[in-house]
Amino acid sequence: MNQTSEHNWAGNYRYTAPIVHPSNVEQVQLLVAGATGVRALGSRHSFNAIADSAGTLVALDGLDDNIVIDSAALTVAVSAGTTYGTLAVELQRRGFALHNLASLPHISVAGAIATGTHGSGDRNGSLATAVSALEIVTGSGELLRVDRDSTPDFAGMVVALGALGIVTRVTLDIEPSFAVQQFVYENLPWSAVLQNFDAVTGSAYSVSLFTNWHGDTVDQAWVKSRDGDFSAGAAFFGGSAATAGRHPLPGISAINCTEQLGVAGAWSERLAHFRLALTPSNGDELQSEYHVPREHAVAAIEAMRALSLRITPLVLVSEIRSIAADDLWLSSTYGRAGVALHFTWKPEQAAVEALLPVIEAALAPFLVRPHWGKLFQADAAALAPVYPRFDDFRALADRFDPTGKFRNAFLERTVFGR
Repeated sequence: MNQTSEHNWAGNYRYTAPIVHPSNVEQVQLLVAGATGVRALGSRHSFNAIADSAGTLVALDGLDDNIVIDSAALTVAVSAGTTYGTLAVELQRRGFALHNLASLPHISVAGAIATGTHGSGDRNGSLATAVSALEIVTGSGELLRVDRDSTPDFAGMVVALGALGIVTRVTLDIEPSFAVQQFVYENLPWSAVLQNFDAVTGSAYSVSLFTNWHGDTVDQAWVKSRDGDFSAGAAFFGGSAATAGRHPLPGISAINCTEQLGVAGAWSERLAHFRLALTPSNGDELQSEYHVPREHAVAAIEAMRALSLRITPLVLVSEIRSIAADDLWLSSTYGRAGVALHFTWKPEQAAVEALLPVIEAALAPFLVRPHWGKLFQADAAALAPVYPRFDDFRALADRFDPTGKFRNAFLERTVFGR
């Protein structure tokens, strides 16, 4: 097995543990059984220390994708290290689809699920809501299969932050393939967007709003239409239709972005914002994301606009998306429909980290939950009250991992610290 030590995708975090690349599940089992500390490493798109370990990191990119479609059950089983882009291409080739994709198709299936990563759409749950079964290597090296229909506490095992073991295989719900059209509108007045927020986000299958929080207009709205659920026109809540492809960042070529201007294409080529075949950027950025209940979305957005003098100089772009409620214990949308306020920051980590407590304090009245894989300051004491099943998850992790083999400093601070 090859062993390396490397940075994350953004380059802002260097893993302290050596990274090994097993080529099969049996090697994963042996590694875990013999380790005192071990964690899984996905596509390295987390911006904090969630994936690190005081022992060994197990990267699953060496495992065969082994994509198996059950057309009768409408499920697909896939190796945990497979990227969503690779899976999407194969599903589309076979005439099937996932219900949603994140902005980037380059992220690994297990890593995205474990951190509650999502796409967009009022009626679309996070990527983790498609999970119907998992295969997990537990601390003893045993390979355990759990599933939605027969495993107690399965809802606590999906968005699990790697705290229960190393997920090696995932089964996901699928559906017949569908086509999507993507439209971009520019310079939507904030007044129109906030007065009609439900109508804006509910106008199509998926809607994303891009802003730098400065000024009186939303820079762009990306509208993804499925089955003709959106009637495109020259205007959208006061914004005008883009006449050429757009990148979320002003002045950047749209060549890396999925096709726009209403040209219909497969779900696999439209639901993500960026093309699989191209790298969206060099990773020279930082990210944070905060989720609030749907009913507090407008007030939370107004709170961020009030901080624009501090946010705008540091932010490259922010994205606002909606996500349906689910029953996954550590999901940002557990028990509530949510709106995500995403921040792509300039690579100025000290300044960003100094600002995060200010943002979190402004959002605290709205029962804010952070994205687990991105930069935030809240600790377990602050997070426990906003997750009704937080203590249940801690008890579940104690049962699965009584010796703390899969824990790290990040989890001690954000989950297990009392």
